[in-house]
Amino acid sequence: MNTENAKNRNIKAARPHVLGRLLKYMFSRYKGKLIVVLFCILIASAANVSASVFLERIIDGCITPVIEGGMTVKEMMSKLFTIMIIMGGVFAVAVIAVHIHTQLMAIVAHDFLTQIRKDMFENMQSLPIKYFDTHTHGDIMSCYTNDVDAIMQLATQCIPAIFCASVMLLSFLGVMIYYSIWLTLIVLGFAVIMIIATRFVGGKSSHNFKRQQKAIAKTEGYIEEMMNGQKVIKVFCHEPAVKREFDAVNDELFDCADKANGFANILGPIMGNLGNLMYVVIAFVGGAMILSGALNLNILGTNALGVGVIVSFLAMSRSFSNNVMQMAQTLNSVVQASAGAGRVFALLDAEPEADDGYVTLVNADIDENGNITESAERTGRWAWRHPHSADGTVTYTELCGHILLDNVDFGYEENKTVLHGVTVNAEQGQKVAFVGSTGAGKTTITNLINRFYDIADGKIRYDGININKIKKNDLRRSLGMVLQDTNLFTGSVRENIRYGRLDATDEEVEAAAKLAGAHDFITHLPDGYDTLLTHDGANLSQGQRQLLSIARAAVADAPVMIMDEATSSIDTRTEQIVQEGCNRLMRGRTVFIIAHRLSTVRSADVIMVLDHGRIIESGNHEHLIAQKGQYYKLYTGAFELE
Repeated sequence: MNTENAKNRNIKAARPHVLGRLLKYMFSRYKGKLIVVLFCILIASAANVSASVFLERIIDGCITPVIEGGMTVKEMMSKLFTIMIIMGGVFAVAVIAVHIHTQLMAIVAHDFLTQIRKDMFENMQSLPIKYFDTHTHGDIMSCYTNDVDAIMQLATQCIPAIFCASVMLLSFLGVMIYYSIWLTLIVLGFAVIMIIATRFVGGKSSHNFKRQQKAIAKTEGYIEEMMNGQKVIKVFCHEPAVKREFDAVNDELFDCADKANGFANILGPIMGNLGNLMYVVIAFVGGAMILSGALNLNILGTNALGVGVIVSFLAMSRSFSNNVMQMAQTLNSVVQASAGAGRVFALLDAEPEADDGYVTLVNADIDENGNITESAERTGRWAWRHPHSADGTVTYTELCGHILLDNVDFGYEENKTVLHGVTVNAEQGQKVAFVGSTGAGKTTITNLINRFYDIADGKIRYDGININKIKKNDLRRSLGMVLQDTNLFTGSVRENIRYGRLDATDEEVEAAAKLAGAHDFITHLPDGYDTLLTHDGANLSQGQRQLLSIARAAVADAPVMIMDEATSSIDTRTEQIVQEGCNRLMRGRTVFIIAHRLSTVRSADVIMVLDHGRIIESGNHEHLIAQKGQYYKLYTGAFELE
């Protein structure tokens, strides 16, 4: 219970901060347009308030004098015509103001949401891999859809409505005080009751609206996961279990939405009935004040209350209660939008991937004496540009592809080490293979070379340079990577291969495909290299998708290649093609291979056998077979890999 109360306090404390930040976010970009919007709202609000004033003028200034004999019908019609002309002018200006306000708010809102999505996506690209490991894709997608839609409702409807209602309440209050302070006190008394009711009922619904946003994200995440896993679900006849699990998730969403909207829907009737009660009380008291001269106070210097004042006051009280009710109902949208805005800002505030590197990768010209100069053109050779802050000098080191892991420790979580004292020395042009059971730490090593994660202890050096000093983008540009799970994007085959290097020419794309062994099957596709791929290349076989992934790495022309289980999902014939492509890619490059099929690593220069995060054996195939250790058992089948 204490924990729940603490959460509620945190929600209430965070809401003003979120809304304030959202308003600041808007005003910082659209200050001029929003000032015009606010000015138009003021004009429209003034016109609405003036309607009650015109009503009083018509009754007490035109109709009553005629009835009492103080004005002729002709004089009344002339005065009434003047009032109607003024009213028409005022309302015409109000219509124009409302049109300008709605059009500007539509422009601001859509541009604002476009900017928010842009900022979210840009920040998402800077987030570390760990963020996506700890947040479901459906939860992140919900930020772009439901949460942004809630913010849109706040920006286009709630904020203008609240501002308009606030201005009208203050305006009505001023006019009502001018007419009668005693009747105004009745209105204020009912307003206090309305505020108390809003605070009580709104407080009950606010927590559930926040839960509702989280439940929507959870439901969408579950649906996305089930869509991606349809083949597995059908193969194992898991449909009934999936339906039960979805019912549980969906029921949780229903419970949150039911409680949130249940309290929210109570608020409208409460406000409406309080407004009706106030209307009756004002009518009764106002009638008594007309009939009793003793109660007709002239505190503010006004004339004795007439029928027009009471009628006008009743109209203003009705508008006053309607505006209070509108603000109360808008509160639900504000709470929902603040929950959505909180999730959006959580994504925007997520800590970007830290990068304190200063060594960069540049195109280089290298003469016969080994002298390196930086080139503005692509030369096919690279160098590390290493500035030295101590003396302001810059040195260049040729990119060779020599990678050294020196006594590296690492854990995905603190106090949970998964790699222990790992040392790997990959010389230029060597093929280094990692074998071992699932969870031994093979893929983790390649993730550390890419700096998807940072090591806990030890050193990783690239051509003698600590990789912590190398800018991450430059480090990763020097590494080609082929993953077990291929990711193809909507677009042509050519565009998917060019993803490895966006400035690659068509000739270079085709050369990379030939190098990877993908050219033959591509030419047999309906439109060749221009064949459109959709749904992650669902119209291709797994082997073809893998060959495109290898071609994408080939066009990047990186000096170091990482192949993580690249042949685990393909047939033997395609595996042979991939191996031939790998052999071509290996020339002049350092290659790291992770494989369960030990036949694919026989030609490796160095084979590292891992077990529970430790390297227990290393050497080439012949050396390890001669040792008759763990690798020998794995290779001969005396010990299962898993």
